[in-house]
Amino acid sequence: MSNATASDRSLRRVQIGFVTSRSGNKSIKVTVAYKRPHPLFHKVVNRQTVLHVHDEKNETAVGDQVEVMETRPISRLKRWRVVRVLHKAVVAEGAAVSETDVAAAVPTKITKPTAEASAPVA
Repeated sequence: MSNATASDRSLRRVQIGFVTSRSGNKSIKVTVAYKRPHPLFHKVVNRQTVLHVHDEKNETAVGDQVEVMETRPISRLKRWRVVRVLHKAVVAEGAAVSETDVAAAVPTKITKPTAEASAPVA
């Protein structure tokens, strides 16, 4: 068998989608959304395809927009691999909040009202 050239690799299908799940080491699920007209009613219907993708470097996160390329079977379901990350997901950095912090910030029926709130209005 001969080695694949660059022109042979350009015949492989390329899709752009969003990472929806990190399902293990070097494995992700990518959702590709598209629109098709309904065969009978001719209304445009939103559809989506979920691809099982090989992520060799574990460089993607949920919400990233990635470009994937069709490849040889890597496992039972994986037939795609990550070519590049187009846009990284915007992730808000947050600190863990305990129940006592929430209870102190949110007034409830059990908490005592402050002295100013219980003072009679003259």
